[in-house]
Amino acid sequence: MNSAARGAVIAIALAGTGWAPRAALAPQDTAPRSVPYHWQNVRVGAGGYAPNLVFSTAERGLAYLRTDMGGAYRWDAGAGRWLPLQDDNAVSSYMGIESIAPDPGDANVVYMAAGMNARLPAAILRSNDRGAHWQVVPVPFAMGGNEAGRGLGERLAVDPNAPRRLFFGSRHDGLWQSRDSGASWSKVAGFPLKGLGQPSGRGSHGGISFVAIDPTSGTRGGASRRIWAGNAEGAGASLYRSDDAGASWNAVTGPNLLAVKGVVDARGILWVGYASGIGPSDARTGAVWRFDPKGQGRDVTPPSWRATGAEGGFLGVAVARSRPGNVAVTTIDRYSAGDSLWITRDDGTSWEDIGVRSRRDISATPFLRHEGKGADFGHWISGLAIDPFDPAHIAYTTGATVYATRQSDAVGSIDWAPWTDGIEQTAVITLISPTGGAALISGFGDLAGFVHDDLARSPEPSFINPYLSNTNTLDYAGKVPNIIVRSGSLYADRPRDASLGRSEDGGRTWTPVRVPAMGQPARREDLMGEAPITISADGSAMVVAAPVPQVSRDRGRTWEQIIGLPGRTRAVADKVDPRIFYALDTERNRLLVSRDGGTSFAPIASAGLPADLTAARPRNRESQSPLVASPLRRGDLWLQVGARLFHSIDGGRGFVPASGGLEVELFGLGKDTVFAIGTLQGVRGIWRSLDLGRYWARIDDDRHRWGGRYRVVSGDPRRAGRVYVGTDGRGLFFGDAK
Repeated sequence: MNSAARGAVIAIALAGTGWAPRAALAPQDTAPRSVPYHWQNVRVGAGGYAPNLVFSTAERGLAYLRTDMGGAYRWDAGAGRWLPLQDDNAVSSYMGIESIAPDPGDANVVYMAAGMNARLPAAILRSNDRGAHWQVVPVPFAMGGNEAGRGLGERLAVDPNAPRRLFFGSRHDGLWQSRDSGASWSKVAGFPLKGLGQPSGRGSHGGISFVAIDPTSGTRGGASRRIWAGNAEGAGASLYRSDDAGASWNAVTGPNLLAVKGVVDARGILWVGYASGIGPSDARTGAVWRFDPKGQGRDVTPPSWRATGAEGGFLGVAVARSRPGNVAVTTIDRYSAGDSLWITRDDGTSWEDIGVRSRRDISATPFLRHEGKGADFGHWISGLAIDPFDPAHIAYTTGATVYATRQSDAVGSIDWAPWTDGIEQTAVITLISPTGGAALISGFGDLAGFVHDDLARSPEPSFINPYLSNTNTLDYAGKVPNIIVRSGSLYADRPRDASLGRSEDGGRTWTPVRVPAMGQPARREDLMGEAPITISADGSAMVVAAPVPQVSRDRGRTWEQIIGLPGRTRAVADKVDPRIFYALDTERNRLLVSRDGGTSFAPIASAGLPADLTAARPRNRESQSPLVASPLRRGDLWLQVGARLFHSIDGGRGFVPASGGLEVELFGLGKDTVFAIGTLQGVRGIWRSLDLGRYWARIDDDRHRWGGRYRVVSGDPRRAGRVYVGTDGRGLFFGDAK
């Protein structure tokens, strides 16, 4: 039967089910239309690494935050929330922000250095309206907004006396300057470090770690004379200084460490944080130094830090511009005693460890307890800032959130709370929208995963037993949707006893699932998170894609080897019939079916199945399944092979093309709707089809692109038109037709 005839059969078979294909499937031959959608973040509350935040010195209440793969944010004091500044950006690399620099005198002007890593495009972004719109200036020097050393800085600096003049310290290619507000760039010829070349493999350079311009060394309208530049590479001096506006440079004597963070205060004094590594996980020791305008330096490292082992570098440095002599520093990689924050009020003569009398209120973001413990002071602390208009207002960034206090002058306990309203900086690996229970259950990178009972509230952590930092796959029993299974992986240095879990209450509590040791020598092949787990429609059978696939019918107490299913091949349960599982054998280019609840699999003849299934092979353990069973109908299967979709209504006996002209990257099923990430007639976006893939309408728009960094998409089987989209850096979104 040809595809046209097959499509006609599908149309007849699905009549009255809510699906309404108009004719046999064929490529879309009309211009795609758009359906307006309303998009909102599913709230978590930050959740990822924000390497730094910067207060504006031009206007009270104005601040900017940069993240490593989720773009930049601006604090809107009137709205009381952080506003994402790059949701309309479609270039993935530009979501990794290497540095950010508000104009010191004009509150409307801000600049960013954007580029994810050394092999991807890099640009300087300029805005005259606080980041609402950007002018993009591609540059010849590479950046590393998501590489090691992303907490260094700030690399980008605006001359406060001559604001059209900017400097940028690059990782790989020396020091650069612009004399026309970032529109064009030239290399600073007199700077002694000319460049290191791009790193090989996954390595990175620290390069020129910061540029700090002394405003006291010039007058308004004329270039500032004194400029400092840090070196985080190891070759050459760790600190350089120019007294002639950047024409010539001299090395400055300091400790035998990397200068990783530098800030000039209102008096022209430079404060430098030093570390033995560029961070965020290699700074074993460090120091804090103070340099006067003449270049004379002295060691002002907090004594209590030395007394507790001198562990960790100082990657956070901030000055109180309205209160000279008040400086704060934070550690990174201080594993034994825990990272903390020190404040001096006397130019470094004495320091107080603020961490020991700090309390944290995470009631608005309870997800921070996701590891099964209370929130600590934080890790990967590289961002630190003191409000230039209110020295008691201090904020710092961690690998999971942004904390702030307005009580740093308080006697007694200092209360901190997440300063995160509007920030969603997470990587979403997988998600499900079951046919009952919570509308959404997510699987995150680094944060495990969550049950989202209320999409507008930060979720309580529940993916704890076992705790797995990454959730790689999720599945639910189609007829008993409170039964959920998951697979995941954990940081390599953490012990684990299970990488699989089963829940009987919709994901709120879990029981570890352990697969027997196998192979010679016998070992637990499931422990590294490489084995997806699948659950039958009635919850009675669990299938694990181990090297020797296993099935259990007693919740994991006993297991039996599956007949006919190749090793590491992921099974897909029919969501209606508990006896049926499907699997795609991409080595032999065939579809396998089990009709005995997973005991055995056998190939079936599949008319219309592509002859070559290589393109459907999973790339890694986080890949979404190319084969998806409809949550609503028995035998209703969707298959992605490369950029094409195929559809079957008879359990895989026959498939028809089902993507028209859409080049599909990801897809998911909703209530009588197919959703996809892909490109149609040259337009990349998020699409939906109401007629089995013949016609596609775009449901995102040019204001909602999120860097094009998509990880997973799924519809909601209970709510028509609802779609969930997981991104790599901007968190989790849900959309509804307006």
